[in-house]
Amino acid sequence: MANSDPSQVPASADNTEATATPSEPSAVEASEATEQGSAARQLLGMKGADTGDTNIWKIRVQLMKPITWVPLVWGVICGAAASGHFTWTLEHVLMSAVCMVMSGPLLTGYTQTINDFYDREIDAINEPYRPIPSGAISIPQVVTQIFVLLGAGIGVAYGLDRWAGHEFPTLTVLAIFGSFISFIYSAPPIKLKQNGWTGNFALGASYIALPWWAGQALFGTLTPKVMVLTLAYSLSGLGIAIINDFKAVEGDRELGLKSLPVVFGIEKAAWICVLMIDVFQIGMALFLISIHENLYAVILFLLVIPQITFQDMYFLRDPVKNDVKYQASAQPFLVLGTLVAGLAIGHAGL
Repeated sequence: MANSDPSQVPASADNTEATATPSEPSAVEASEATEQGSAARQLLGMKGADTGDTNIWKIRVQLMKPITWVPLVWGVICGAAASGHFTWTLEHVLMSAVCMVMSGPLLTGYTQTINDFYDREIDAINEPYRPIPSGAISIPQVVTQIFVLLGAGIGVAYGLDRWAGHEFPTLTVLAIFGSFISFIYSAPPIKLKQNGWTGNFALGASYIALPWWAGQALFGTLTPKVMVLTLAYSLSGLGIAIINDFKAVEGDRELGLKSLPVVFGIEKAAWICVLMIDVFQIGMALFLISIHENLYAVILFLLVIPQITFQDMYFLRDPVKNDVKYQASAQPFLVLGTLVAGLAIGHAGL
């Protein structure tokens, strides 16, 4: 039967109204895709993610910022490689996995939650949709989460010490020390993050040195020489930490926080950021030459080349607009470089 409703007549070649092709997403589909992308960004704890989700467990995960767990998990891998004693046995794989959970979801989750707790006034200016300033989670719930994650992280560290047969509880001490640094980084009156240099170095060391120490102590011996070396290497991590400050300039300035973009301006701070990363990557490569690990040094030098290229393409031209593109394109070369350094140190038996 013919349809008498003109609105239901199929479009013909004579229609003057444009019709969407099958390959073009509808407005509804585009909106759904945007919402899904925003939901994923929210769950990962990334900036600019606002979906209004009220699920308390998703909100708790968002506070823990899973996107920040990756460097810590990778740091454990680098430390295990640097130990020179990691083997691909089931026991070692399980031990490293538990150590990654301790360093990532538990202790980094604690760090991020306590940081959001003490940053709730700044977030009310820069990111009012964040869980705490938006009222999506109550203060008592946040405090409970902080203590649960802290207790679980230290408990797992103690269990790893027992598992590894340590006479001295190295991992437990590292977990307590790292947790203390996280506390004074965010909490007054010390609040290390108020000063761009000390705060960002503390953050960089937490990303590189602390998980490296945990991985190396779990499977080998953590020596003072390696500790000093990784702390120096963590100065490249300072360059990573600065990236997070560019989009918070307005709130930091209003509340008197002396982040590097506030103190030096965006352009100069961008140069400080990339130079800290490149100089200390190259410095590590030169150190590897000094201990006759020439092949690893060459690989590290080669990784710096594309890193510098993407720094120029994205970050130095507009650090605020291109921060995500920069981190996605350039940072993997720094991450791979830390593993190269760990393998070299393990091969050299330092």
